[in-house]
Amino acid sequence: MKLISIKAHGFKSFADKIDINIRDGITGIVGPNGSGKSNIVDAVKWVLGEQSIKNLRGTANMTDIIFGGSSSRKPMTRAWVSLTFDNTDNYLNIPYQNVSVKRRLYKTGENEYFLNGDKCRLKDIIDLFLDS
Repeated sequence: MKLISIKAHGFKSFADKIDINIRDGITGIVGPNGSGKSNIVDAVKWVLGEQSIKNLRGTANMTDIIFGGSSSRKPMTRAWVSLTFDNTDNYLNIPYQNVSVKRRLYKTGENEYFLNGDKCRLKDIIDLFLDS
């Protein structure tokens, strides 16, 4: 099993959709201070089920992770992050060669979780990755 892509939109500083493809060899994420490098780590933790806003470097509640706007951009009403894994080695106990996990959060505080495009529960995602 290996991570092959990270996609996000509306998560923290990512007002524009990001799509990071991770290729064989070494993939590095570089940039100046304040460019959002650590937000990528937070995005991975969040989509895999992190429930503590403090562990995601937020302040009050989970909706803090939704892009809050700037002088030139309106605040967003939702955030989502998707991870895609290569599962050709069947490391994850699921009958798919590619496994996609997605989490979406609305300003209302409602969370949605998806496994290969199908709506699921957080427990399903945690159970899938528990032994990995």
